[in-house]
Amino acid sequence: MLTPERHQLILSMLKEKDTVRITELVEMTGASESTIRRDLSELEEQSLLKRVHGGASSLQNKIEEATMQEKSVKYEQEKTAIARFAASLVNERDSIFIDAGSTTSRMVPFLLHDNIVVVTNSPDIAIQLIRRSIRTFLIGGELKAATWSLVGREAVRSISQYRFDKCFIGTNGIDITNGLTTPDPDEAYVKQLALQFSDRRFVLADSHKFNRVTFAKFGDLSDVTIVTDERLGEEEQSIYGKWTHLKVVKA
Repeated sequence: MLTPERHQLILSMLKEKDTVRITELVEMTGASESTIRRDLSELEEQSLLKRVHGGASSLQNKIEEATMQEKSVKYEQEKTAIARFAASLVNERDSIFIDAGSTTSRMVPFLLHDNIVVVTNSPDIAIQLIRRSIRTFLIGGELKAATWSLVGREAVRSISQYRFDKCFIGTNGIDITNGLTTPDPDEAYVKQLALQFSDRRFVLADSHKFNRVTFAKFGDLSDVTIVTDERLGEEEQSIYGKWTHLKVVKA
């Protein structure tokens, strides 16, 4: 495969997946690892991608965010595996917070117990819970069209009334230097408060969220347990494992 063809393939994969790993590119192109690394360096010099541990990620504006519809059709297998594991962490009589998100919303069908109390900022999750006759509290606030989440002053006032045994939070970015981030400061504040008011804190994130940074920080890696999928490379697992608790599940 000629160099321009490899470059085009790399960029096409990034457009589809946001993040690709060197091992994937080696398999896809038949090129050596050193060749792929050189390709990535050349494309980064042209400001067409960003090099990250073990691969590359697409360049995105830090305040841009995909819609819930767009998120829900990406990495479905990984998100379902993460959600299933997260649901298994919920015990009888737990009070929990489930954050709005395309991974967290998949938890509900896998919950093993109905005698729990759930607070959420997602109308979609609240409807799923009510259909299972699970006691549910939906916080108030402004409903965001893109992410189907409730945010703003009323959301902050509402969530501040509760205390949780566990919380399950989504994120847009996980980075060693910048911690946990999301594009919207209003959403970041709700996530931050959920972490603050919880005894145990779980962040649910497919492996493509690693080495990414968005606009608003809401937490530090050292404060949470991150549940992710096995596509996170061993090198990244080792690096991030020094900064946060990792639970890696098989997709």
